[in-house]
Amino acid sequence: MSLHERVLLDGPKGKIEVFVEPRENAKGIALISHPHPLFGGTADNKVITTLARTFRDLGYHTLRPSFRGVGGSEGEHDHGFQKTDDQYAVLAYARQRFGAALPVVLAGFSFGAYVTTRLAKRLQDEGTPALRLVLVGTAAGFIEGARAYTTEAVSPDTIVIHGSKDETVPLDNVLAWAEPLEVPVTVVAGADHFFHRRLHIIRGIITRSWRSE
Repeated sequence: MSLHERVLLDGPKGKIEVFVEPRENAKGIALISHPHPLFGGTADNKVITTLARTFRDLGYHTLRPSFRGVGGSEGEHDHGFQKTDDQYAVLAYARQRFGAALPVVLAGFSFGAYVTTRLAKRLQDEGTPALRLVLVGTAAGFIEGARAYTTEAVSPDTIVIHGSKDETVPLDNVLAWAEPLEVPVTVVAGADHFFHRRLHIIRGIITRSWRSE
């Protein structure tokens, strides 16, 4: 059984709540970003917990931060700009606790996937790139009721997973973003935005990809 911890970190603008699951003999650190706070997104979202379990089983320490204004995290939603700073602070904590030499995997769902691409760009620009990214239901382009997302470029080895019947982020948005980057998109037939009854498929896609390396 995993040891689940709730940690409150000092972030740039107040406390950041992080759910941490350490792993003995870990091969790396996995930082996982949750969906949009203004639409009910939390670190306990089923896609997020599926990602966390998957990476823990693959041998990673996992961290699931709560964005500003969610759970025990202080502050207010700001469309992701300062949330990137918060995720960076969480990663700094993870590196200090578990070891700076461990490779880092970044994963996110929906709005969290958008934030993940921003953090990945920051790490790339600093010369400490993430080992790999996993993006599920990626917020890209114009989304009804939300805003237009200018999602950052990512490496072609990024795992991008999207539902064919996503009612929140149209599949065409993600394909338009991925095409010029030459990033493959794995489309899960019949899946909606939250991958109801298809969470096991997400887990399988990631696990098979890691085992093939």
